[in-house]
Parts: sequence; structure tokens; C-alpha cells
Amino acid sequence: MDAPCAAISSSTGSTLPWVKELRYLGVHILQSRTFKCSLSNHRKAFYRSANAIFGKIGRIASENVILQLIKSKCIPSLLYGFDACALTKSELSSLDFIVRFFMKLFKTNNIDVVKSCQLYFGFSLPSEEWVKRAKNLDAKYIACERAFVYCGSSMFY
Repeated sequence: MDAPCAAISSSTGSTLPWVKELRYLGVHILQSRTFKCSLSNHRKAFYRSANAIFGKIGRIASENVILQLIKSKCIPSLLYGFDACALTKSELSSLDFIVRFFMKLFKTNNIDVVKSCQLYFGFSLPSEEWVKRAKNLDAKYIACERAFVYCGSSMFY
């Protein structure tokens, strides 16, 4: 059971309400005992941009062109801000819902055909992209931390 929280007062005297979800820098943070982000708005953004691309160029462009546009325009909106979030296995697998878009693009319901097409076109799943991006962020953080420690210690010599 959640305990009631005391109201937070600002310097002007107004109180800040407790909310179930808030948006900060484009990431929807959920009320939880642990840090948790909402994926639903990012999924909507993906579908909105993917359907816009598909609606404009539909069957005119090749699959390769459509997939390149999806990689460069839609996947970033899906993964935006999640590099710093610790996603669970179920959240990661829910990112891979875009398989439905592949089924629409390649006119099939067979998941094996979709996987073959993804492999052929070099299209990794969003969960795999998230792992790469999270590792990249960790590496940058560690490099920055090392540089800061090095610079900080060299300043005292």
C-alpha cells in the first residue's frame, strides 16, 4: 500500500501536485518505487512517423528505402531517452513490436519470413539497438569520469 506523501510547496507558496506520470525532456516518467519510464508514448510516436512514411511513399519506394527511412526517422523517436533507463526484459521485448510493421511492409504473417527480411536488410530489432546505445552511453560516462578524475588530480600537481 502506498503511503500518502506530503505536499511540496514552491518558493511562491503554491503546492506541487503528486502525479502518476510526468514528461521530462521528452521521456514519460512513471510513479513507481523504482525509476520507470513509459514506453507507450514512444510507440505512438513510432507508429505516427512510420505510418506517415508509409502513407507518403507506400508502394512507390523500394523496401530498402522505406527501411532506411524507418531506421533514421522512426527508430530514434522510439528509443529517445531510453539509453539512460534500465529497461526490464519484458519492456525490451515490447520494443520489438515493430515486427508488425515488417509484416505489413513485406505482406506476410510469417515471423520467419520477417526475421529473414530483417537479416537480409541488416535491420536490428529496437531491443538490440537499445543494448548498443546503453553500452555506448556507459562507455562515454566511464570515459568522462576518468577524464574528470585525471584532470582533477593533475590540477593539484
